[in-house]
Amino acid sequence: MKVQSVHTHLLDYPLDTHFESASMHFDRRQHCLVEVVCEDGTTGWGECLGPARLNAAVVEAYSKALIGQNPLHTEWLWLDLYNRLRDQGQRGLTVTALSGIDIALWDIKGKHLGVPISTLLGARIRDTVKAYATGSFRRAGVDRVTDIAREVAGYRQEGFHAVKIKIGFDVEEDLAVIAAVREAIGPDMRLMIDANHGYDLLEALEVGKRASEFDVDWFEEPVLPEQIDTYRAVRAGQPLAVAGGETWHGRYAMQAPLETRAVDILQPDICGVGGFTEMRRVADMAAMHGVRLVPHVWGTAVCIAASLQFAASLLPNPPRRDPIEPILEFDRTENPFRQSVVTAPLEHERGVVTIPDGPGLGIDINRDALAQFALKES
Repeated sequence: MKVQSVHTHLLDYPLDTHFESASMHFDRRQHCLVEVVCEDGTTGWGECLGPARLNAAVVEAYSKALIGQNPLHTEWLWLDLYNRLRDQGQRGLTVTALSGIDIALWDIKGKHLGVPISTLLGARIRDTVKAYATGSFRRAGVDRVTDIAREVAGYRQEGFHAVKIKIGFDVEEDLAVIAAVREAIGPDMRLMIDANHGYDLLEALEVGKRASEFDVDWFEEPVLPEQIDTYRAVRAGQPLAVAGGETWHGRYAMQAPLETRAVDILQPDICGVGGFTEMRRVADMAAMHGVRLVPHVWGTAVCIAASLQFAASLLPNPPRRDPIEPILEFDRTENPFRQSVVTAPLEHERGVVTIPDGPGLGIDINRDALAQFALKES
């Protein structure tokens, strides 16, 4: 069994309504899928977190080294590809592109052996996972407090047990949003806040202290991801649990935050951390340091499927009779190709998502959707 070809699929959709986080403006949705084809016809699929065109370029640079290789040798291939661009970057695009390739190789391995990836990871210990709704971005031309309160009330009606909202813009307005959201969802629904590294230290401390009265589960990316010392200062200076990690790509980037107790909750994204191969290592590191792992998820159904397979195998830490169960981030923003890229959408049912039990990722790709939403070169 050998790799015959590697392809990327760039998906694009111009948004009807633009939205923004504290660090990014979204006027369209773009994602990069990776397809690895073997000589016997077996095909694996993966996805890369981040800018689609740039990820595709790095995947192409890696692809020449994959042709003719045994796709089942995931550990060796991961290390070989990582080493090829190690001198140019141990994080960022070199790792996000590698993530898409690695996920596709694990998909091939699962299909070849006839089992879900979760089984290959060591154990399929759950078949469903609770999802929390991610949305509540800032939109132009509307009253932000009213708009977001109305949005999260809808998530409650859909059956979600938790919601994560976007802050990081203005301290007073953000606190007004948090208060309105808590009122809209009631006291029994979990609430998380995500600043997308929009604050400086003093702002983060003020928000953390004043938001604590609203029973917030965690305070995500309060400050710049490069500032590990500032993360520690935020964690020490306010009462909310601090979360981060979607922009710390690879296990080496996770080392300092874990060893110095910069976060209470680590949030690697399987499409950005290095795929299944690296995600396993990061999960072990988090467990060794007693840090809770709640993966970040932002992408198409390919990303969701990969995240679900990992969630199915995630061991409780600590191991106890009534363990803390993993939860799945579930993007609710506009993206018409998110689910259409697969033949059977991975949707929620009253806030619960069923984990596919087919071989590999457990999904089948809808090639008509790939063609429909293919990025048009200008």
